[in-house]
Amino acid sequence: MLTELNYFYGKPTVTGQYKQQYEDFIVTEDLGFELTGDGEHVLVYLQKRDCNTIFVAEQLAKYVGISAKLVSYAGLKDRQAVTRQWFSLHMPGQATPDFSDFNLDGCEILKITRHNKKLKIGALKGNYFDITLKMLSDKSGIETKLALIKENGVPNYFGEQRFGREQNNITQAIKWANGEISVKDRKKRSFYLSAARSAIFNDIVSQRIAENLHRTALDGDILQLAGRGSWFVAKTEELDLLQHRLENREITITAPMLGDSPLGTMSQALEFEQNCLKNWTVFLELFKKERIETARRSIVVYPLELNWQWLNDNSLTMHFYLPSGCYATSVIRELIIGNE
Repeated sequence: MLTELNYFYGKPTVTGQYKQQYEDFIVTEDLGFELTGDGEHVLVYLQKRDCNTIFVAEQLAKYVGISAKLVSYAGLKDRQAVTRQWFSLHMPGQATPDFSDFNLDGCEILKITRHNKKLKIGALKGNYFDITLKMLSDKSGIETKLALIKENGVPNYFGEQRFGREQNNITQAIKWANGEISVKDRKKRSFYLSAARSAIFNDIVSQRIAENLHRTALDGDILQLAGRGSWFVAKTEELDLLQHRLENREITITAPMLGDSPLGTMSQALEFEQNCLKNWTVFLELFKKERIETARRSIVVYPLELNWQWLNDNSLTMHFYLPSGCYATSVIRELIIGNE
């Protein structure tokens, strides 16, 4: 059901490789808020290499003698990478543990402090990325694309990891929606619903690009203020002004994270989205049964602080920042036909 997604700048012609080593993909979490230094939660800042986030959380729980349910984190991080992130251990009335004997291959504890609130999924501002691309076939082609990306961003697609190994999450979601299977496990239900909604979002963004509407405000579009969650509906008489604001990156166009509640768009934009959704009716009853509310997400993401340095004629390291929930692979796929 997942088809190849369209590109902002045309399908890349440059070949290259990434993630040939763990150090080729470095992710540093940015919570975006100050930790209090005291409270019921012990916060552990940890660097991990070739380690699954959930597994590390379980090992931290085991080490301090608490249930794994009492360990949380702001986001799952890539295993095939070097990642730095916070883990929250709920330990009310208990002293901060001594982690000097904590020993887990690929892991190093960098900081320990306390905080007055639990870290919840999504409770981070964003992530810094340092990514090395190797075996690049065309240096000038990469330079051209990077300049375009810095100015105009990339599609805010959900990455392949959202859909599971060999797209298993979306496959299971379709079976669930068709009544072929029942899903009782809470985590699986969440993964499958997320995969379905993400696939629909990606498809709508891709269709918008195909019709060259990804940089054009339509009558009735839902537009989001840059860097903020607030949004509003585009009115006919304001389209010229909104187009100017769009080009200045003051606002962005959104597409739906589909649920059971209304899309929120109107007029031309509503008609466009309804046409896109004709391919996804299989999920409508499931979203209704699960009481999923429709949300909105920007169709474009601008990598902030984007800069790059050539290591030699066919390798470079690039640094950039993405808001929470955005995928570095969406940047990479615009640059190269690549292999991990």
